[in-house]
Amino acid sequence: MGSGAIGLVLARPTRLFGVEPFFMELIAGLEETLAERGLSILLHVVAAREAELAAYRRWAEGDVAEAIIVLNITQDDPRPALLAELGLRAVLVGSWDGEPDFPVVRADNAGPVRGAVARLVALGHRRIAQVSGPASLRHTTVRSVALVESCTAAGVESVVVEGDYTERSGSELTRRLLRSAEPPTAIIYDNDLMALGGLAAAASLGIDVPAQVSMVAWDDSSLCRLATPPLTVLSIDVHSYGCRVAEAVLDLLDDRPSVPRWAPTARWIERASTGPAPMA
Repeated sequence: MGSGAIGLVLARPTRLFGVEPFFMELIAGLEETLAERGLSILLHVVAAREAELAAYRRWAEGDVAEAIIVLNITQDDPRPALLAELGLRAVLVGSWDGEPDFPVVRADNAGPVRGAVARLVALGHRRIAQVSGPASLRHTTVRSVALVESCTAAGVESVVVEGDYTERSGSELTRRLLRSAEPPTAIIYDNDLMALGGLAAAASLGIDVPAQVSMVAWDDSSLCRLATPPLTVLSIDVHSYGCRVAEAVLDLLDDRPSVPRWAPTARWIERASTGPAPMA
């Protein structure tokens, strides 16, 4: 009889995990679907990648988890090869097209960025910035490339600065952008916490949002809706995302052929943080 546990290791600071709505919503979707089969999530939060790899080795030795869910795929990610070496079954969430050939639940990170740039350009914005997540993440690279290429095609300027998903990095990078010689008139943030930091930074500098700078956040949450002004977002149904990942896990456990699965596409939801570009 199996353990009934599906392993999920998150390599990120515990303080950040506690305030990031995305992961809690994702886990809720996972739990809802897995519970129907009497399965549960074995969640382990660690500070660094080496601790995550060590956890997989322990789990393999103790036959702790029936399958592993791998999030935040990175460039040259060592986890899939290790999981295959350990004989652990896994579902990868994100961009993966290499070996070993694990089931993958993919997400469109380029399309929503291209759509957001088109909307901002239509509003007259000619300098658009991205406050990205860590550049080591594959989905960050996809988003950044989409932003730069879309801006270039539209004949507008782009700038990408790298954050770490914290409110503090959003605040510090926004201050730097807004104090530059040619500040952007629109900023897209790779998560809601960094966007909230950006709003606070603009307020502290006496810069009006959206009259002087428009702001857009990935990941909708109550934080975005309660912000002042409420944040325009690229919103993903994260709960449904979790359900789709769980369905891929069940296929794996039942030895069914892997089928292509995609996360729900991010939707533009306009609120009060975006508007026409300021007059030059």
